[in-house]
Amino acid sequence: MQANTTPLGLRPYAMITANYWAFTITDGAIRMLVVLYFHMLGYSPLEIALLFLFYEFFGIVTNLVGGWLAARLGLNTTMILGTGLQVFALLMLTVPDAWLGVAYVMFAQALSGIAKDLNKMSAKSGVKLVLGQGGEGRLFKWVAVLTGSKNALKGAGFFVGGALLYAVGFRWALVCLAGGLFLVAIFAVRGLPAGLGRAPGKPKFGQMFSNTREINWLSAARFFLFGARDVWFVVGLPVFLSAVLGWNHMQVGAFLALWVIGYGIVQASVPRLIRSSKAIGDPNGGTARFWAFALALVPAGIALALMQGLDPAWTLIIGLGLFGVVFAINSAVHSFLILAYADHDKVAMKVGFYYMANAGGRLLGTVLSGWVYQSQGLEGCLWWSVGFVVAAGLISLKLPRKFEG
Repeated sequence: MQANTTPLGLRPYAMITANYWAFTITDGAIRMLVVLYFHMLGYSPLEIALLFLFYEFFGIVTNLVGGWLAARLGLNTTMILGTGLQVFALLMLTVPDAWLGVAYVMFAQALSGIAKDLNKMSAKSGVKLVLGQGGEGRLFKWVAVLTGSKNALKGAGFFVGGALLYAVGFRWALVCLAGGLFLVAIFAVRGLPAGLGRAPGKPKFGQMFSNTREINWLSAARFFLFGARDVWFVVGLPVFLSAVLGWNHMQVGAFLALWVIGYGIVQASVPRLIRSSKAIGDPNGGTARFWAFALALVPAGIALALMQGLDPAWTLIIGLGLFGVVFAINSAVHSFLILAYADHDKVAMKVGFYYMANAGGRLLGTVLSGWVYQSQGLEGCLWWSVGFVVAAGLISLKLPRKFEG
């Protein structure tokens, strides 16, 4: 059985993207629902962070095992499995408040984390397969479109979560999200090609770790890049907006939604932005490290402004805007490089390994977000973010300047 390197057309791409979009709205919404609702119930920032501990931990496991499963069963199977698990995880949280202890919610979030990473790994790998072999410029464009639109819709999910919590309450919000996602899953079952991404033969689990030098270094940089975002964005920022600035749930959800939507729009435009300079072609290792070090300046500037007593609301609005633009460029460059570095017939396993590192960074950032905010405030979260971004930049020095993929 030979790996298919012929483009499959836009219909499979559209089906993958539609499923990913719908899933992403629920993923953003449930994140906002859990943070705001459990803060309202009196949970501390650290306790809220712990609710997402298994969400991120099982993301690590899922990307490792999921890439291997996708190579054996097909990306269509892992994508549908992830969507179904998310429906179940949403419905798990509709139980009475007395059942919503930390352990129960952590388990529900574990299922949601497994679902999210199965879906993301399947969608990102599927893009390379439906577009066929070669044409890195075309790949960069469509990866950026998929990732950028996903992040815009995750922002919409933040707003949907805050708005539904405000309008219909926690449980009915979850029911609405589960019902909509179930309908999308039915269409995806019928529309995705069977065996998409199935590798020749039966890949062994140990092959997940047989990566090139470039993939290993890129994965390490990704770990710190996403840890740098989540160390202040997951718990510290929404709790600060609610508890310190006095914003209500609708305002917090709308603000974070607008930020992620803008971030997604920028990310989808990154190929055009990068190529606006005649001296720059497709991204390479030099691109990754330049934008990592540029990103480190932004949380440092926000922290210094807050420490100088500048208006916190305007400092965060302006600072988050700058952070979103530069972070979007970093993320789009990374998303292109992993697909460009990965062999066509092993793309699911390589992307799975890479997003395992991504999930590890998110896990560390999430836990630190609650602990650091509780002990050092939002400024402390921002300085940790600076350290993580600098680490990502230093690791990126190991990436080749000239792309040979």
